Amino acid sequence: ERFNVLVDTLGLRQPASGIARSFSEAAAIASSISYPVMVRPSYVLGGRAMEIIYDEKSLKSYISQAIQVSPDHPVLIDKYLEDAIEIDVDALSDGETIVIGGIMEHIEEAGVHSGDSACSLPPYSLTPEIILEIRRQTKLLALELRVIGLMNVQFAVRDRMVYILEVNPRASRTVPFVSKATGVPLAKIAMRVMMGRSLKELRVPQRVPSHISVKEAVFPFNKFPGTDVILGPEMRSTGEVMGIADDFGAAFLKSQAAAGSMLPMSGRVFISVKDKDKPGTVVLIRRFLELGFTVEATRGTAGHLGRNGVTVDIVNKVVEGRPHCVDHIKNREIHLVINTVGDKISQADSASIRHAALVHAVPYYTTMAGARATLMAIEAGLKRRLSVKPLQDHYSSAH
Repeated sequence: ERFNVLVDTLGLRQPASGIARSFSEAAAIASSISYPVMVRPSYVLGGRAMEIIYDEKSLKSYISQAIQVSPDHPVLIDKYLEDAIEIDVDALSDGETIVIGGIMEHIEEAGVHSGDSACSLPPYSLTPEIILEIRRQTKLLALELRVIGLMNVQFAVRDRMVYILEVNPRASRTVPFVSKATGVPLAKIAMRVMMGRSLKELRVPQRVPSHISVKEAVFPFNKFPGTDVILGPEMRSTGEVMGIADDFGAAFLKSQAAAGSMLPMSGRVFISVKDKDKPGTVVLIRRFLELGFTVEATRGTAGHLGRNGVTVDIVNKVVEGRPHCVDHIKNREIHLVINTVGDKISQADSASIRHAALVHAVPYYTTMAGARATLMAIEAGLKRRLSVKPLQDHYSSAH
């Protein structure tokens, strides 16, 4: 509540939110800011027990089963910004001078935990105006919060508007990635600042690399049979890797290889997406076909593609009988899976698809943003052979 006041005082935007100490308060807040909402209990790290809620029935189930709600343990309810781009910023402050260590654009949309989302440094789709505004807001927040040392800010960008999701006056898990991507040892500098040195005295460079670095999360799903691989606000990754190249597609391709997911340069794509994502499939699948891939889709997705002039093969869902899409994955007829879902019912219905892809080591993507990045990576892989060079060699091209 105090932070909401601070953000309002600075004239910045944040998603509509409220704090509930009972189910009736939670229902009233969710109704007033409109569904879907993001709910999180007090005193948790890593997005533990955070969830996106689409209706009051699900909210009641969440509060009655998942968490304790009381005056001492309130629940934070935020408006969930659908189709927003999430941004991470790591910055250094000595109380007077602020240095932006790095601005990272998440590849998965807001709603996937920042520790689970792949991200690009520098951003690969934001306009220079949006980046300048993010820098301005980060500096305002650092000064107002009187941060000495490192600070992490998470923003969301939707319809060219910048929203603040959260601010952490501490080092973030992204600091090692930013330091390796830029060649600036942020943790070492932050320690010196916390011991009394100034950033001007330390002559800290603000590097925006000319190369692209992509961080990808590594997940333990193959160690836990039966676990659904769908990503959400609760963090599930256990490590991370990075890929560096001169363009985003090649960097993303390297990051996938490092995470153990070798993207196909030919073969067959399976796609099944929720209704909201269907408009985005047309350009995506048309391009896969142009690259020589064959494509199969469940009836709803195939129907949308067909109505827009893109013809693909139709395959049964599991509930529609055999042979179905999971059979094709098990028979190694599928080389790439794109599967997005909405509520818990659709997640359960399609869990066998994602499980089969995991067991049979077929690359799978559960967001449209991830699917688009994958297409860019495959295009890069088809154009040229990827090269490898020492990390330090990239820093000479930073400015």
